[in-house]
Amino acid sequence: MTDIMHTTEAKDSSINNGADVEKHETVDDVDVGKHKAIGVHDGDEAMAAFQDGQIVDVDEDTNRRLLRKIDRHILPIMCAVYCMNYLDKTTLSYASIMGLKEDIHLVGDNYQWLASLFYFGYLTWEWPTVRLLQRLPIAKYSGFCVICWGVTLALFAVVHDFKGAAIIRFLLGAFESAVTPGWALITSQWYKRSEQGSRTGLWFSFNGFAQIFGGVIAYGIAIGGERDIYTIQSWRILFILTGSLTFVLGIIFLIVVPDNQLKSRWLSETDRVLAVARVRVNQQGIGNKHFKTYQFKEALMDPLAWAFAFYSIASNIPNGGISNFFSQLIVSFGYSPTQSLLLGTPAGAVQVVSLLLSGYYGDKYKNRLLVSLGGLSLAVLGAILLVALPDAAKAGKLVGYYLTLAGTTPFVALLSLISSNIAGYTKKTTVAAMYLIFYCAGNIIGPQTFRPADAPGFIPAKVTILVCYVLCMIDVIFIWWYCRRMNQKKAALRAQPGWLDLTDKENPEFVYTL
Repeated sequence: MTDIMHTTEAKDSSINNGADVEKHETVDDVDVGKHKAIGVHDGDEAMAAFQDGQIVDVDEDTNRRLLRKIDRHILPIMCAVYCMNYLDKTTLSYASIMGLKEDIHLVGDNYQWLASLFYFGYLTWEWPTVRLLQRLPIAKYSGFCVICWGVTLALFAVVHDFKGAAIIRFLLGAFESAVTPGWALITSQWYKRSEQGSRTGLWFSFNGFAQIFGGVIAYGIAIGGERDIYTIQSWRILFILTGSLTFVLGIIFLIVVPDNQLKSRWLSETDRVLAVARVRVNQQGIGNKHFKTYQFKEALMDPLAWAFAFYSIASNIPNGGISNFFSQLIVSFGYSPTQSLLLGTPAGAVQVVSLLLSGYYGDKYKNRLLVSLGGLSLAVLGAILLVALPDAAKAGKLVGYYLTLAGTTPFVALLSLISSNIAGYTKKTTVAAMYLIFYCAGNIIGPQTFRPADAPGFIPAKVTILVCYVLCMIDVIFIWWYCRRMNQKKAALRAQPGWLDLTDKENPEFVYTL
């Protein structure tokens, strides 16, 4: 192991064990020499690998080898589960044109509320689940939630009225609330900041694969239903199939994904330490289970956190409407219900390509925010086509719908920046919770813009989508400007804090990713 790492005395503050630090300091403080004593809970879990004060250097060949091994073990199951995470949401849209409304006697705005109730469950449980992600072993808790969500999704097949469907949708939202923040935390735990954008883009892009896969599966099941092959309604089969697959993936996730590098079964003892050492450059560590009130307060006072939250609600008003009504929207263009199941699949391809390109070039050019505006610009164009084209231009409107799916690129960029730009584990989980609470709020509002009285054109909903996308562009530009300003301010306050669980504001060595 001598060619891979060497050990020296921890003489500089980059491996600071907390003994000489007296007060947490923010970039607004000038006197960086005044620090308060760091308690036993201030250290990150990564310190367990370096209790003897050693400095571990990871050479480039070893780094690449570890990265390939981590990608091979973690990314496939994260992508597969996230695929089901989106397929669950679109399953309701598919079922809406496969007889669901008639079979469980939905009337008036019942369907709109079924779409929104998912996010009421998500919203109710988001803060508790983020706290549990910090307090409990992250992989075990996430895997448990995936299994519960799979069982609940399959149980939708037995509902016979709005009340039963409403309960299932609420529970689904509660169980799924662990997935996105969990995946963001796992990504920040295992990957360098320079690697996080492309990895987040990759697992999030499986939303698009879900739309492709789900449309084809729903079409096949619907055709079987039209031919009276089944003894139960075709939409019930769709829920049983997707729920069962999610359950199996939850079991696999529990087996494959460890709670952190130091507990990995597929890394050797030496590689576990090296896997922690390679992410030391993040200035974030790999986790701290103790809730820190000052970090929570800092998150609530941070303009960056609120800019993230604003983007989340503004971008998800369109998402909440489109993801639950896209099948009905395509039918309104002049296509048949069965055709709409297949015609929705190219939108998934648009999302996959835009997210992968945005993630790759965002990391390559070290500017995720400005690169992500390319996808959002396409979404603005798509919304304009939906609003402006006449009813006869059904192909043009369909293209407009496809382009709106490129609008997820900044949402994913910001999600990755929560991993990259928010330090301090309590602060990171708090900002993630804020981001996803406002995500829920947007997705609750979104379906309500598609009012039955506006069918089949839904013009007010389309105008709302356009306005929201424009506000999102303004917000992304503000976030980019704010991060640049903070980086300039930090340049005068350089220090080397090391493994202490400091927030991004406290740590003057921390540089924001753009």
